[in-house]
Amino acid sequence: MIKARIYKPSKSAMQSARGKSKQWVLEYENTTAKGPEPLMGWTQSGDTLGQVRLKFDSLADAQDYAEKKGLYCKVQTPSERKVKPRNYGDNFKYIPVEES
Repeated sequence: MIKARIYKPSKSAMQSARGKSKQWVLEYENTTAKGPEPLMGWTQSGDTLGQVRLKFDSLADAQDYAEKKGLYCKVQTPSERKVKPRNYGDNFKYIPVEES
């Protein structure tokens, strides 16, 4: 049985917004080990499915596709972003030092 992973990618370090992180990605797991190629020394693998990444608009669409193809899928739920409200005036607020 072919294994796959469904996840929602995090934003890249080069992005300031989360524009392209709304889609779900289905990625096949590697079945063969990677190793150096004898001629050039590049990384080689006998499994071409490791290069395939399918994008879906929703988690349900990705799971339906995996079910139709007979894939065993592991779903990684995205962690929620914690936003702390900040105020510019807090940068200049006086906080007295506690004496011990």
